[in-house]
Amino acid sequence: MDSRHDARPDLAGERLTPEPVDPAATITDLERERLQLQEAITSRALIDQATGVVIALGGLHRAQGFDVLRDVSQHTDRKLRAVAGLVVDRMSGGPLPDDVRQALDDALARARAQSG
Repeated sequence: MDSRHDARPDLAGERLTPEPVDPAATITDLERERLQLQEAITSRALIDQATGVVIALGGLHRAQGFDVLRDVSQHTDRKLRAVAGLVVDRMSGGPLPDDVRQALDDALARARAQSG
């Protein structure tokens, strides 16, 4: 089969030739995607650890633990990943900023009240 028949026609009915593949650009794109996926995996693990800490602190269910973290993130205008890092670091003796501590206390109180 002639490869010219594989090309799609453009709107004027002419055949378009496929754009040449740039191996260097492909490698760069794949490396960027790999780094993004690695960051997502690391963030997810950190969020899971922080969820566990919040569950233990508040005597909550798993979904409530995540909701508390999300609530703290929204009330402190910090990324969820950053809040999770602060919570996990706190368990190792790290500082917990006042705004995060207050938002965490408030969110835990709300979650406990909803559990009844």
